[in-house]
Amino acid sequence: MASVLELSDVSVVRDGNTILDSVSWAVDSEERWVILGPNGAGKTTLLSIASASIHPSSGVARVLDDTLGKVDVFELRPRIGFASTALARRVPASERVLDVVLTAAYSVTGRWNEQYDDIDTRRARRVLAEWKLDHLEGRRFGSLSDGEQKRVQIARAVMTDPELLLLDEPAASLDLGAREELLQLLGGYASSDQAPGIVMVTHHVEEIPRAFTHALLLKNGRVQASGPLGEVITDDHLSETFDMRISVEQHEGRFAARAV
Repeated sequence: MASVLELSDVSVVRDGNTILDSVSWAVDSEERWVILGPNGAGKTTLLSIASASIHPSSGVARVLDDTLGKVDVFELRPRIGFASTALARRVPASERVLDVVLTAAYSVTGRWNEQYDDIDTRRARRVLAEWKLDHLEGRRFGSLSDGEQKRVQIARAVMTDPELLLLDEPAASLDLGAREELLQLLGGYASSDQAPGIVMVTHHVEEIPRAFTHALLLKNGRVQASGPLGEVITDDHLSETFDMRISVEQHEGRFAARAV
């Protein structure tokens, strides 16, 4: 396995506040990670480093074998697939779904004067079909449901065959049906040998797709636990992370948790 992300003693400090505190962590290309932790634990900041959007205040962050601070991030970022609500807000509501996915080839949001080859359009249509969105390719992004927009974001993120895929709360705000449909698609994608290393942030163990392999628990910017999914998503680790007694169950590759 090749490492796609390596953090060594990474800290992020903003306005005197420590957001990440001495985080050391590595992700290999065949691993699918989920990050959980309370609000303010540093989950989104960790993804911001992984996406080469910010640099650490101290420590070393290597993304796809390049060290942040010593690489042109504008060359690095196109190799990373990233889906988040913040990114979705930059997509024009009037943009056609096909163009939302297609413009990933230039790492832009919103068609302008770019030129695309037929192979790009065919690739975009194939990705839309894989995420059950092909019937929506002519629709405007702003007219879609939350679940449809989430899937379009992920389709855009995988359009360029990224070497690392980052997902920031992809199931947030979805109803039960939309959530389960998305998790089935994510689980199928994650199980493919062709999928890249994946890191997904979520607030709920119920949103961990099948085929995910590892988990990282964050609290107050520090790593509480890290490793194979079954060893990390436990009563003790979750209780310590969320400061309350939590019972977790696993059934057919999915988790459920409740306070006790």
